[in-house]
Amino acid sequence: MAVHNIVIIGASYAGLGTAHYLLRHTIPSLEKANRSDSTYKLTLISATTHFYHKVGAPRYLASPDLIPLSKAFLPIADGFSSYSPYNFELVIGEAISLDDTEKTIVVKDTYDSKSSSRTISYSTLILATGASSESPLWSIPGSHETTIDALKSMQSTLPNAKTVLIAGGGPAGVETAGEIATLFPKIETTLISGTDRLLNRLRPAISAAAESQLSAIGVKVVHNLRVERVVPDGNGATKVIFPQSERVVDVYISATGIKPNTAFLPKSWLTEKNYVITRNTTSLRGPIDGVYAIGDVAGYSLGGALDIIDAVRPLCSTILTDLSGGEVGKAKPFKQTVTETQLVPIGPSGGVGSAFGWRLPSFVVWMIKSRDYMIWMVPGVVTGDKFVKA
Repeated sequence: MAVHNIVIIGASYAGLGTAHYLLRHTIPSLEKANRSDSTYKLTLISATTHFYHKVGAPRYLASPDLIPLSKAFLPIADGFSSYSPYNFELVIGEAISLDDTEKTIVVKDTYDSKSSSRTISYSTLILATGASSESPLWSIPGSHETTIDALKSMQSTLPNAKTVLIAGGGPAGVETAGEIATLFPKIETTLISGTDRLLNRLRPAISAAAESQLSAIGVKVVHNLRVERVVPDGNGATKVIFPQSERVVDVYISATGIKPNTAFLPKSWLTEKNYVITRNTTSLRGPIDGVYAIGDVAGYSLGGALDIIDAVRPLCSTILTDLSGGEVGKAKPFKQTVTETQLVPIGPSGGVGSAFGWRLPSFVVWMIKSRDYMIWMVPGVVTGDKFVKA
């Protein structure tokens, strides 16, 4: 009997949610109505053994006592232990190349450099590889141990620092500045933004409120300044070089933009900015038949949790419709949230934000995100709790 292998590359928020939904709902529906004498298997390729709740990184890096790293990193395998090995396989490794003619992926082990690569064949492919940051603080560059080491290094360095410079006026930069300034009020904390205001996805009034809150706890904000490069100064500090000046600081933190993890994909599958082409934002079909994309790597994505959570069911319904030839189920169109929605903690007591166009008071930001960066949700992400029901 032929095996139809559904392969998901990427095991963060998008990949985990999609995998659980397919295993619980889509594959059983296909097998129940199977008219092609095929069995279905799901293979999840993950570069890391552990899921990382990167949302809480600004607080993790500030202190080991606020949120233990053991709560931020959870083994992926534990979340899939209930599934039959006939239907599910977890492969640990980085996808380094893809042959779209042969429908194969070459995977290299990210934990054992001496091991040989492995080739995996796919029948259906779902790209959920996400995007990477310049710093390992915000995303896992292969082994999760690299990110843990980076966080621990920052935790041990900050208590002795006198100057900190954070590059990036988005949520990660603003949140990190708030955490450090609150915990270490004697540190001279500077936040630089490459544009004329912070948090460009939010309205100017909220940006101004964020800057006001940062100023109140001693953060200096500098706009329209970008870092050209950074070099060690030889004494444990870092020289930060700008277009017309430079500065030496004890701690430099890059919280600038992200790049999609698509280097292994055919160029014909990618947009000009190297995101995966999605031909239709309601169906989430990818660049060619049988290929789909979800999350930060996808061309349709605006980023953020809602773009992932809201897309899982529509994507899986599209896959069900496509694989059954339209005979099973009905495709649910993806309805993207385009209204202003973003919550940005500034220290542990509050922050700024908006939800579906409604500006949120600081205490609501605290209730939803600032008090614990939603660390309580991590076990449920790994076990797919949001997708128990179809």
